[in-house]
Amino acid sequence: MSQAAHYVALTKPRILALVLFSGLPALVLASGGWPEPGLALATLIGNALTAAAANAFNSYLEREPDALMERTRERPLPAGALQPTPALIFGLALGTLGLGLLWFVSGPMAAGLAASAIAVYVFVYTLWLKPRTPFAVVVGGFSGAIAPLIADAAIEGHVGAAGWLLFAIIFVWQPPHFYAIALFRREDYARAGFPMLPDRIGESATYDRIVWWSVALVPVTLLPLWLPGLGLIYGIPAGVLGALFLQRAWQLRTERNTESARRLFLFSLVYLMGLFGAMIVDLAISA
Repeated sequence: MSQAAHYVALTKPRILALVLFSGLPALVLASGGWPEPGLALATLIGNALTAAAANAFNSYLEREPDALMERTRERPLPAGALQPTPALIFGLALGTLGLGLLWFVSGPMAAGLAASAIAVYVFVYTLWLKPRTPFAVVVGGFSGAIAPLIADAAIEGHVGAAGWLLFAIIFVWQPPHFYAIALFRREDYARAGFPMLPDRIGESATYDRIVWWSVALVPVTLLPLWLPGLGLIYGIPAGVLGALFLQRAWQLRTERNTESARRLFLFSLVYLMGLFGAMIVDLAISA
């Protein structure tokens, strides 16, 4: 793998796909149609750059625990493919470019939200809460769900209903997604010293939490149907995907094994991309 590819890996590009998939529909919904292309492109790029910076900082700060975990030991820093100082400088450069782009094109509100997301993810989530409590994922969910808020603020100058509703989908989706990985990667996280929910409240209670969050998620995904521009092209897939998500969450609670947790985790990725994909298609047809 080339050095350039290692730097790209530092940003966790699969997470960046969520930024684009959730930011684009927020731009369209906030605009009441397709936004001005230059503003939309700058907002999506700035959003992606600041998210990439936060991920690079996280990779830098967690390089030692990552070296202890099977799922992360091959990442560029723990594997020795990159040195820590250049990786940190790379993250700072990404953050500066992203925040600058958002400030000058998308507005101070959008830039301020992106800066707060980086701060929460780095200082509150990575440095303070994650090594201490399994409930860090709820607080970290703010940063993970920030893209629609930034996109909405770029259009409105403030955050409106579209941004908050799409933010809520990602925010509520994150706990069952991360609790599932905590179950089938429990020993891995234990080696790195990260407290996971099954260690604090037990596996049985964790299964229940996953079901509760999943039950809450389905109606939240249907709330955007109140917004102009969305209809059955989004609503039907959202309902079907929600039913499948609930089925897998209940199956995990019933079967209580790591394979079911892995299946739920993998499906949760398909689920979220499917939701926003259906939303984008619906908006593209109706706009």
